[in-house]
Amino acid sequence: MIRACTVDELPPGESVRLPGTPAIAVFHTEDGELYAIDDTCTHQDASLADGWLEGCFVECPLHAALFDLRTGMPTCLPAKDPVRTYAVVVDEGVIYVQGVANEDAA
Repeated sequence: MIRACTVDELPPGESVRLPGTPAIAVFHTEDGELYAIDDTCTHQDASLADGWLEGCFVECPLHAALFDLRTGMPTCLPAKDPVRTYAVVVDEGVIYVQGVANEDAA
């Protein structure tokens, strides 16, 4: 489990990129849900944390591929492959990402 940030540091509608291998993007939706996915678009090397968040979806800033934050599945071209999703846990106001194979992401 790696620490992402506090809930206060990630307001609704925003995201944060956690460097490492793999880099991970954590999203806080307007509905208050928290999601974590691989940060790199599967179509081309672009940070999804820099994309546009709308509901439970993020749009890649490079070629507008859209990914479902709940499943990691792309919902439109040009992306065809899903991104990996991770469980998110909040403990005493701190957001943690579970299931990260490489602890260097902290």
